[in-house]
Amino acid sequence: MMERLAAAAALVQRRPAVASIVLGLIAACAYPPLHLWPLGLAALAGFVWLIYSTESWRGALWRGWWFGWAHLTLANNWIATAFTHQAKMPEALGWAAVPLLCVYLAWYPALAGLAAHLLAKKRPLWAFGLVLAGAWIVTEWMRGWVFTGYPWPPLGLMLLGGWGTPGLARVLPWMGTYALSGIAVLLGCGVLAAINRRRAADLIVPLVPLAAIMLVPATPMAESALRYTLVQPYIPQSEINDGSKFEEQFARLSRLTAPGRETSRIVLWPESAVPDYLEDGYPERYYLQMTAGGDPKLARARIGTVIGQQSTLLTGVVNLNIGIRPDGIPAAVSARNSVMAIDGAGAVVGGYDKAHLVPYGEYLPLRPLLEPLGLSRLVAGSIDYLPGPGPRTLDLGVHGKAGVMICYEIVFSGAVADRANRPDYIFNPSNDGWFGTWGPPQHLAQARMRAIEEGLPVLRSTTTGISAVIDSAGVVRGSIASGKADKLEGFVPEAKPPTLFSQWGHMLTLAWAALFIALGLGLPRVLALIRARG
Repeated sequence: MMERLAAAAALVQRRPAVASIVLGLIAACAYPPLHLWPLGLAALAGFVWLIYSTESWRGALWRGWWFGWAHLTLANNWIATAFTHQAKMPEALGWAAVPLLCVYLAWYPALAGLAAHLLAKKRPLWAFGLVLAGAWIVTEWMRGWVFTGYPWPPLGLMLLGGWGTPGLARVLPWMGTYALSGIAVLLGCGVLAAINRRRAADLIVPLVPLAAIMLVPATPMAESALRYTLVQPYIPQSEINDGSKFEEQFARLSRLTAPGRETSRIVLWPESAVPDYLEDGYPERYYLQMTAGGDPKLARARIGTVIGQQSTLLTGVVNLNIGIRPDGIPAAVSARNSVMAIDGAGAVVGGYDKAHLVPYGEYLPLRPLLEPLGLSRLVAGSIDYLPGPGPRTLDLGVHGKAGVMICYEIVFSGAVADRANRPDYIFNPSNDGWFGTWGPPQHLAQARMRAIEEGLPVLRSTTTGISAVIDSAGVVRGSIASGKADKLEGFVPEAKPPTLFSQWGHMLTLAWAALFIALGLGLPRVLALIRARG
């Protein structure tokens, strides 16, 4: 057995780029929907060994880059599906876009590998692993905000348990998502160390408690007195902008929502649920295609009738920013991806504008340069969306204090709740019809991580699935599978007291990174001094 491992190691050293690619692909299988986390940890062990065994900084940099490129390309394969829903761009462009995007994203794992090599190459494996874990935390944190950020997926996502258990992600309130990614690196280093000892027990024994942690269910969270009705209308992406389907879509929403309208509740509809413009003050021509007689007041009143006098609705809508064209005619100059809060009388009682927009999805960067080349947004329309101001809490009176994160905003660790005005729950409306088969379960998993690290329940209403109610321990209390029209009803789970991460945010993340690096650099010297004096 050991001879075979030695032969494999020699082969890997001759083809490090190929080995890095293979390990990166295997590691991506640790995320939902496959969630083969033991395989992911084994791949991380191989990755640590590849970085640790190279003699040159260039080797560390490029092995990290190839690993990151393959890993993130497979994990983000769902992006290619989005191109099948935009007639202005060829589908084949999607399959090129994903690996091209990851050409950039791969530099973050590459920098982590380089930093570990430069700082800790001559230190013991365990110390090297600590430095690599700290460097990975820093670079993954950077990936979450540099050039607007794209943190999907964090490496620590592989340590999230099944729907009934947080798994090792139960440490998120004290560490945060990116520090959990550092733990994943350390576990990979531990697997490598066990393999190096060449005894099966050294590998099996540590994995038993880890497997137990991944499977142990969370303590059930209590429910609040706030009743909810969460609707998944099943509006396929092909119908989203089809005007002939708008009335049918509203009827579907109404049929699922209306039962229970005599009670006090919060009603939750997804992103892209309402095609009508519900704001007042637009030029009349914008209201002509509405399903409610071309009057936003009538449209809101109709919604109020559906939800009931004692209810409040949170729903995704598109709002316009009206300006004056060069020819002097008032027209929409930009849009906002928004959530409106509407009461049972049809009055607007609050709203939120999406702050973290999707490049090439909701706006086209460098439009004057790229539009003449034939590039367009993946969301229909020729005007760009503008970002809102960031996390806000909507005070809905008897229906609680709602935080709102629209669609993929929920994946941004540390940026989902207003710390100065902490909500009781987070509403996450989404249109996951773009996301293929890998995207929705990964999206849901990252919403669970936000619930755990913030100590807040998350209620996800999507157009096509997966919709879910997630308690503040990250447990899925109810869900609707993809491809179904259905609803969830019950009482919103209670929030936990503010977590350490909810108070300190990424100052805590960077503190963990600094601790890992300091231990990796300092402990070998301390131990050497102790041995010398002993």
